Amino acid sequence: MSDIIHLLPDSVANQIAAGEVVQRPASVVKELLENSIDSGATKIQLIVKDAGKTLIQVIDNGCGMSDTDARMCFERHATSKIKDANDLFAIRTMGFRGEALASIAAISHVELKTKLHNVTLGTKINIEGSKVIGQEPCQFSNGTSISVKNLFFNVPARRNFLKSDTIETNHILEEFFRVAIINYSIAFTYHHNDKLVYNIESGNFRQRLVALFGKNYNEKLLPIEQNTNIASFYGFIGKPEFAKKTRGEQYFFVNKRFFKHPYLHHAVENAFQELIPEKSIPSYFINIETDPKFIDINIHPTKTEIKFQDEKTMYALLRSTVKQSLGKFTLTPTIDFDIEHSLNLSPPPKDYQIKPPEIKINPDFNPFDPKYKSAFKNQSFDKRQESNRQNWEKIYNVSIEQNKTADFNKKDEISDIFIESDKQQVKYQFFQINDKFIITSIKSGLIVIDQQRAYERIFYEKFIEQLDNNKGYSQQQLFPQTIVFSSQDAVIVSEIKDELKSIGYDIEEFGKDTFIINGIPSELSSENIKDAIEGMLENYKKNFADLQIDKKINVALSMARNIASKYLRKLEQEEIQLLIDKLFACKIPEQSPSGKRVYILIDNNTLLEKFK
Repeated sequence: MSDIIHLLPDSVANQIAAGEVVQRPASVVKELLENSIDSGATKIQLIVKDAGKTLIQVIDNGCGMSDTDARMCFERHATSKIKDANDLFAIRTMGFRGEALASIAAISHVELKTKLHNVTLGTKINIEGSKVIGQEPCQFSNGTSISVKNLFFNVPARRNFLKSDTIETNHILEEFFRVAIINYSIAFTYHHNDKLVYNIESGNFRQRLVALFGKNYNEKLLPIEQNTNIASFYGFIGKPEFAKKTRGEQYFFVNKRFFKHPYLHHAVENAFQELIPEKSIPSYFINIETDPKFIDINIHPTKTEIKFQDEKTMYALLRSTVKQSLGKFTLTPTIDFDIEHSLNLSPPPKDYQIKPPEIKINPDFNPFDPKYKSAFKNQSFDKRQESNRQNWEKIYNVSIEQNKTADFNKKDEISDIFIESDKQQVKYQFFQINDKFIITSIKSGLIVIDQQRAYERIFYEKFIEQLDNNKGYSQQQLFPQTIVFSSQDAVIVSEIKDELKSIGYDIEEFGKDTFIINGIPSELSSENIKDAIEGMLENYKKNFADLQIDKKINVALSMARNIASKYLRKLEQEEIQLLIDKLFACKIPEQSPSGKRVYILIDNNTLLEKFK
């Protein structure tokens, strides 16, 4: 039998590595920007076309490379950062694996131009799919320029998995922010499709945040700073009153390298406890300086996940640092306890006549007159009787499939309960548990309805119909609201603007990352427009990450979830009856839009079994 194990060709090995390192155009942006930072650059330019599918170019004024280094940088595991295993525990630079450029060159057309500061001519190299097409001397300014063209040209399956230009641009923008925020001593420019998006001068940390997030951000920031033997913390947190319903302004850095850490995120949220509304998310931009030997950054190909040697101590230190900042800066008005404010009233003007309050009554009001009953007063008895019968027949039909043992031999018995109560002009009783579940009895047992999921189904089908027919109803605002979003959220709002219009939003762009809301869907209240949109955007981003669903469906689902969450409260009997009527008028009343069960049926036999 012949040998079957052999070494992979470099071109194939590079493509396999590219599958881990280069997941989308934003991955290329990240690697190239980090290389430029490691080169000691003080000015970096990012140029992107067609969301990175056509061109990604990064130009810097860093140290540049020699002829030999220019060629070697495209070899696998070629790095200037590591010489032996001990160096792995003292890494303070960005790239160190030596896989990035080799992986990028394996799936694109790459042109590299570079020149050392102390030489006359630079080097130009062209590579296509790991194959060097040419290398020659060239005229070039000090530093390096790398152009990545036609990404995934030889891996069409990967290219087909890329999302819309808007979504891919959003990912690129996020990577740009992750690098630009913490490297505030470096000047950055970002062009997309020949349009200047950002032109940021070097400065301090606060100036960088204001340059990226807007001038009004200056008043939203609170500085934090703490030095300990284990680690030092510095940066900024957002004031509690500016906490948002949507994610996107939460940034951790360790030794100026961006990372994600749910456990430390919880530490910050815990420090804000009782200072921000429920489900609101505080903003933070925090750098942690610590000895590299206390962390492991080599646990994920993108190097965005790290492990600390003592995470519990880091949690406690970070929480304490944030709480100290919140307490140090006065966030609440002072109270003078020497003054009795309840008696601090201005005397009335001279000769002012005090009038006693008047009570107006309707002498003809009779509480026992049926015409004064509020419940279903605009609906005839016959219409409501038929509606109840139809709704509860739906319950019966579905329940037969869900529970073969249920005693539903007489369908009419279900709705007869309600019909009989109508005849007696007595409101049938529903019961709520924890403002979350609705329980009612039928002849054969109990029905338990998940309140929020029921509303999700109702609103989802309503919004889908509006999106299909493009006829959402909008309530115009007397005073239109101007909302400034984060750059990432602004991209999403622009992408789904037509869908938002179809469900009732009257929204128009007004400058960079700014939108004017002239009208809102009739289901929303006008007091919390910003919270409603931010809540919808948070759902939209989460749905996309978890479910990868169609844009129209995502908008309907995100809106439905956001509005349904407002109904986790005590409902009046009439509201419950209306909820049930609408639920069982839906096409799929038994399932929420995400496929979860809306209600369960507990038959009498099951109840008897529980008490044996």
